Amino acid sequence: MSILVTGGAGFIGTNFIRSWVEGSEERLINLDKLTYAGNSANLADLRVNRYELIQGDIGDFNLVLATLKKHRPRAVINFAAESHVDRSIDSPHEFIQTNVLGTFHLLEALRAYLGDLSREAWPSFRFLHVSTDEVYGSLEPGEPAFCEKTPYAPNSPYSASKAASDHFVRAYHHTYGLPVLTTNCSNNYGPYQYPEKLIPLMIFKGLNYQPLPVYGDGQQIRDWLHVEDHVKALGLVLEKGQVGETYNIGGRSEKTNLEVVTTICDLLDELAPNPQKGSRRELISHVTDRLGHDRRYAVNSDRITQELGFKPEYDFTYGLRETVNWYLKNQPWVESIQNK
Repeated sequence: MSILVTGGAGFIGTNFIRSWVEGSEERLINLDKLTYAGNSANLADLRVNRYELIQGDIGDFNLVLATLKKHRPRAVINFAAESHVDRSIDSPHEFIQTNVLGTFHLLEALRAYLGDLSREAWPSFRFLHVSTDEVYGSLEPGEPAFCEKTPYAPNSPYSASKAASDHFVRAYHHTYGLPVLTTNCSNNYGPYQYPEKLIPLMIFKGLNYQPLPVYGDGQQIRDWLHVEDHVKALGLVLEKGQVGETYNIGGRSEKTNLEVVTTICDLLDELAPNPQKGSRRELISHVTDRLGHDRRYAVNSDRITQELGFKPEYDFTYGLRETVNWYLKNQPWVESIQNK
C-alpha cells in the first residue's frame, strides 16, 4: 500500500509527510516540481525505503499517469499550488498555470488511471484536494465565520485560481464519479514555512533588525491554524471523510496582523535579546496596503469537529512561541533558504 502526495516539498506538504511517515508503515511517494518554495532538504532525513521523491509537475499528464500506474496508490493528496497572494498580483499567469491547469491535468490523469481499474476498486480510492479559506472572500467585523455552504467570492488572482481548482474537483466527482474530498483551511503557521509569508518573514527580518513592513493599518484579521493541527485534520478527512464533501479546517484563533507582528517582536526580544538595539517593535513600519486586501477571514470548523472529531490542540500564543523557537534552533535551514 502507498499514497501519493503532490507538492510535498512545500510548507504544509513537508509537515504532512513527516507526520505521516512517522505514524504509518505505508510507503509515500512525493511528486514535486521543486519551485522556489519547494525544498527537498526538508525531507532528506526520511528513510528511503518508506519515502520517494519524484521531481515533476502535476501538469505533466504522462508523468502523473505513469507514476499512478507504477505505484498504484490508495490515495492522492494534492498540496501542489502557487499560494502567495502578492506573487499572484504581480504574476497571475503562474497561478492559472499551476492551480487551474495543473489541477485539471492531475484530475485527467486520475480519471485515466481509475478508468483502467475495475469499478469495484473505486470506493477504496481517495483524492484529497487541499484548498484555502480565501476562496470565500472577505468578512466584515461581526459577520459569521465561513462555513462549507458559504458562497465563493474570491478577491485575488490566487484565491480565484484556487476557487477554480475546487470547482473542477467538484465537477469531476459529480460528472465522472471520482472519489474526491476537499478541505479549505485558514492561515497556517509553523516549521518549514517559506519566508514570504507573514510569520516567518517577520521572524527573519526581526532577527536581523530589519524594518518590519505591515500593510495598511494592520487591522486585517486572520484565523491562525498551526500546521500540525492541519495535517492531523487532513488525516481524519482522508480516512473518515464523506466522498464528494468539503470540510473547513480552522484554528479558532482570530488575530489582527498587527497583533501577530507585535507578539513576534516581543518573543524575539525575549528569546534572542540584543539590548543595544532596543525593542523590535520599533522596527514596525506601516506601508501602502496590498491591492484588494481582504479585511477578515474566519473559519467555522464545526462540521469536521462534529463528524470527524477534529479539535485544534495548539493555542496560538503557545504555537507561535514554539514556531519562533524552531526558527531560532534551525539556523542552518534559515541560512539555506536565505541563500536560495
